[in-house]
Amino acid sequence: MSMTDPLADLLTRIRNGQRANKATVSSPASSLRANVLEVLKREGYIRGYSRAEVRPGIAQLSIELKYHEGQPVIREISRVSTPGRRVYSKIADLRRVANGLGITILSTPRGVMSDTEARAQNVGGEVLCEVF
Repeated sequence: MSMTDPLADLLTRIRNGQRANKATVSSPASSLRANVLEVLKREGYIRGYSRAEVRPGIAQLSIELKYHEGQPVIREISRVSTPGRRVYSKIADLRRVANGLGITILSTPRGVMSDTEARAQNVGGEVLCEVF
């Protein structure tokens, strides 16, 4: 059976892993997932991630979750744009998450980036998810 929303699957794996206090979680690899994880790593929400070949043609991402004083760093992570309802935003119309404490991850013509990077480059795009 094929997966209809691989990014939502990744976010759910992260959410469930942190609720279970796991040190690492794994997910099937794709370029979109790797780009989103790179943004989360740059912004300090995860320790890091690595890509490993399970067998020829099949790769897996291992994600190192981050905790601060026993509590998960990511309090909320939610999908905004879904396959059935795409959400696009101009940079001027993009709202701040948790009064600027959280981030929005966007897919722009210049790549996947956080809302602060998109504001610096003055580019909008598809709103993938919000993290706080």
